[in-house]
Amino acid sequence: MAHPRVRGRVLHLRGGGTVPRMASPSERAFETAICEALLAVGGYSTVKVGNAADRPDDFSPDLGLDTAELFAFIGATQPEEWEKVRRSHTSPDEAQRAFATRVAKELDSRGVVDVLRYGVIYAGHEKAEIRLAYFRPASGLNADLEAKYQANRLTVTRQLPYEPSSSKTLDLGLFLNGIPVATAEIKNHLTGQTAEDAKAQYRKDRDPRNALLRRAVVHFALDTEQVFMTTRLAGDNTRFLPFNRGNGDRAGNPAREGYRTGYLWEEVWARDAWLDLLNQFVLTTTDEHGKKATLFPRYHQWDAVLHLVAHARGRGPGHSYLVQHSAGSGKSNTIAWLAHRLSALHGTDDKPVFDKVVVITDRLVLDRQLQETIYQFQRTHGVVQKIDHDSKQLADALAGESARIIITTIQKFPFVLRHVEEGLKHRRYAVIIDEAHSSQTGDSAKEMKKVLGAAGG
Repeated sequence: MAHPRVRGRVLHLRGGGTVPRMASPSERAFETAICEALLAVGGYSTVKVGNAADRPDDFSPDLGLDTAELFAFIGATQPEEWEKVRRSHTSPDEAQRAFATRVAKELDSRGVVDVLRYGVIYAGHEKAEIRLAYFRPASGLNADLEAKYQANRLTVTRQLPYEPSSSKTLDLGLFLNGIPVATAEIKNHLTGQTAEDAKAQYRKDRDPRNALLRRAVVHFALDTEQVFMTTRLAGDNTRFLPFNRGNGDRAGNPAREGYRTGYLWEEVWARDAWLDLLNQFVLTTTDEHGKKATLFPRYHQWDAVLHLVAHARGRGPGHSYLVQHSAGSGKSNTIAWLAHRLSALHGTDDKPVFDKVVVITDRLVLDRQLQETIYQFQRTHGVVQKIDHDSKQLADALAGESARIIITTIQKFPFVLRHVEEGLKHRRYAVIIDEAHSSQTGDSAKEMKKVLGAAGG
């Protein structure tokens, strides 16, 4: 299989061609600062330069994969399964080419996140089940899984020649075990360009049909002041959303030591946070036209869920929190992510913090969203139970063992006491109330607190 080759600082392509674009000194300095931080403190395995002489065959534009990282990860974590693949072919090179082609097809049919979470089954002479990533388990009791989690290879490639038969490069490409998960176009105010120019670059000069660009989970357009992101490139119709922290009561980001946007690579892209985000936040949904779409959290959603989960992990049940969301800022998704995380949360002692999560809402859309969200993360039916009959059904769900997340209305709580059994006194519940309005302050709310308070807070 013929691929373009990278030599020196010039990309040699079929039919000739060179790389004419060179980043300005200020842009290169910004790019260097990001990459050095990822390597020094971000937990990344290596920083590559796409048009450097020492890595001529790592990235295949045809396949949209960094095959060097892919096979380094598989060799380190699954040598026995890989041997099954190798025995199905006449040579190791043939086995690698065939498997990489299969992975590329799986990425196109199932999507990056599904392949990363659930791996690939390769049916040769022997069936091999190959994982493409290992994510950290809810508890730290499994030493083997922890070792495989540590074997994940996060890499970043600068000036990535992403397109066959083209001289175009991307400023940054982020990979997990050779699979592209994010791209970034970066600008520096010192050059007179901003994130708006990066957005225009994605809209005008990036072909959405390209293998890497259509597979990557998210694309970032950023400068030293602001960050924007999109999960789907669509030419002029590409829609970017802010990925900023907010600056008091204004948009943007507050002043800080270093770049205002440093939180992106120092916090979000950092190894543990980034792996957790890919595993526990990214969702596949269906848009209004019936097309699959990727849902990536906004910064405020990611930040709110992580703060609540960290506090509950360290201090346990018995605390109250208020999360404020402006209209249209994704409250339903924040609730879904939080409910999922709390339902599987283990404390510092590696024991579950909550027996169940109770979500109180009157919205059917949230019920459907929770069901879909939990299934994507766990592939398990029955984890979420909707209370749509009477208070006895609610009492049975609170006392039962199957459903970890219960969705109900506050009006059912005044009648649940008559069904509560002694066993509830030793249960611990996380209660998420959809909206803190007047219906949560009357008699129904008092009965709810009485029921769940009796169950141990």
